[in-house]
Amino acid sequence: MRRVNLVFLLFICLTTAVSGQIGGHYTYGFLNLTNSARVASLGGKSVALSGDDLNLPFHNPSLLNASMDQHMVLNYVGYFAGIKYGYASYAKDFARKGTVALGMHYSNYGTFTGANEIGERTGDFKAAEYALNIIYSRKIDSLISVGLNVKPVYSNLETYNSFGMAADLGVTYFNPEKLFTAALVLKNMGTQLVKYYHGADRENLPFEIQAGISQKLMHAPFRFSLTLQQLQKFDLSYVSTIDNSTIFDPQSGNNIGKNKAEIFADKLMRHAILGMEFMPGENFYVSLGYNYQRRQELKIPIQTGMVGFSWGFGLKIKKYRFSYGRATYHLAGASNHFSLSVDLSEFYKKSQSTITD
Repeated sequence: MRRVNLVFLLFICLTTAVSGQIGGHYTYGFLNLTNSARVASLGGKSVALSGDDLNLPFHNPSLLNASMDQHMVLNYVGYFAGIKYGYASYAKDFARKGTVALGMHYSNYGTFTGANEIGERTGDFKAAEYALNIIYSRKIDSLISVGLNVKPVYSNLETYNSFGMAADLGVTYFNPEKLFTAALVLKNMGTQLVKYYHGADRENLPFEIQAGISQKLMHAPFRFSLTLQQLQKFDLSYVSTIDNSTIFDPQSGNNIGKNKAEIFADKLMRHAILGMEFMPGENFYVSLGYNYQRRQELKIPIQTGMVGFSWGFGLKIKKYRFSYGRATYHLAGASNHFSLSVDLSEFYKKSQSTITD
């Protein structure tokens, strides 16, 4: 019990030492991009899913566990405006000492044509960002595990470069008898180091506090999840200049078309991401997600469509697990996520059995 209290005391201390902002007030925003097809299909963020999916520790390092030993994952995402990004990771378990995973997260923004102030072309240039993920996790008792993800970051935008250090800290409670999981994560703690962008001051990282729960039903193939995002700041709303369905006070900026209860409910729901998985067997699943904040920020009032909703599926074929996720951000398009994972130990087992035979 003393260990549990120490973990939560550490969370409280770290929370008071960092400040959180959203929406253009920080650098290295690519750290928040969702790689996993499964997590993308559940709304884009998920910190309380237990299992052997090596993509999960990217979102919560304390989800890394012994069942991921010798697993490898590869992710690719076709994003907007020609942006492509992905993630690759490999895990190794060291018995009672804990589990370690190494991963590389990258974002390639493509090739651009440069020009001076009078429009003369100066040549092509590229832009990309990278983050190494060094993840460690271990159990502190039969139900609780803790994890740390240290992320050296390098950003190259034309002739501008920056190097920084970020870290995620997570704690997870998993009760296998009740099929219940709860988690708390501090994401992207850190700062820019040594080298800032040319002529710029040190910028904040996209720090965020996340919490979540998931419950798998005992006698039905469903699992439901709730993820709470941006808990370091309650009010995530902003005054939209294009939403004609609401009326704002020109002096206070408050929405006078809604009562206080509706305004409070709107602000509360912006933190919530809902997910559901249908798992009729170990080799197949279908998932759905709903991100309320994404819908409110990116919808067009006269035609909302499926903005904020996401879906996906996964299947296992022999030794390989393939997943696909699609998240609708706007009527203009959606992101497509592809994940491939494999347990390398299965190949070793087959080789050993062949030699024995």
